Amino acid sequence: MLATSPKIHSGMCSVTLRQESALAVLDVAARAGLRRIEWGADVHVPPGEVRVAADVRDAGRDRGVTVASYGSYHRAGADPADDFPAVLASAVALGAPRVRIWAGDLGSAQASADQRRAVVTATRAAAEQAADVGVELAFEYHSGTLTDTAASTLRLLAEVDHPAVRTYWQPPLDLPDAAALDDLRQVLPWISAVHVFSWWPGYQRLPLTARDRLWRDVFGLLRGTGRDFDALLEFVVDDDPARVATEAAALTHLTTADRRDG
Repeated sequence: MLATSPKIHSGMCSVTLRQESALAVLDVAARAGLRRIEWGADVHVPPGEVRVAADVRDAGRDRGVTVASYGSYHRAGADPADDFPAVLASAVALGAPRVRIWAGDLGSAQASADQRRAVVTATRAAAEQAADVGVELAFEYHSGTLTDTAASTLRLLAEVDHPAVRTYWQPPLDLPDAAALDDLRQVLPWISAVHVFSWWPGYQRLPLTARDRLWRDVFGLLRGTGRDFDALLEFVVDDDPARVATEAAALTHLTTADRRDG
């Protein structure tokens, strides 16, 4: 049997078009050639509304668009543990193989030892529930949480120590390309997906090609692992649906470019 090559799956986050309906998001994604969506829990697929989740799943199937993940806003260790079953129920109804969660609500420099332990304990409990139904968890890689640095993320994953828990990655705010790539290398074995956008400086949104060199090198590193990943377009300039097709074409080009790290 021939070995299959690792693949980077191009998709998008529904929060890219938060202001649009779920059906509109699907239509824009399908026209742009994006066949995977991370559905956000804030607007399009609210936690616990399993009928909505199932309808979105079915509408996606009709358009040839699959579910990459369920982008929840559940903050482990900060939100009540009793909130997570509703999140998981929506993920299952959606057919999501992965749920994105957040590592608390404090940065690694601000969180006390007890607060950190609370995140670890809550994540492990959520992971047990998710694993029981064949779903994995992945942390949002974000400031203001315990995944605000590579070092803190690695420590957290080691403390949780559960096979169903991984992490996302995205370029940390204002980190130059070389430093961002070094950051990625540290967490690379733990990554299941990346959120793809070009912001510089600060929160200024730019076309994806504005950081072309960074993203070529990011995808080169991902391909070098021999594993599959989701590359999910997140945010476009002015939240404009008309820009999605251009950004999707840039993403597809970048994920398939043959470039070696270094």
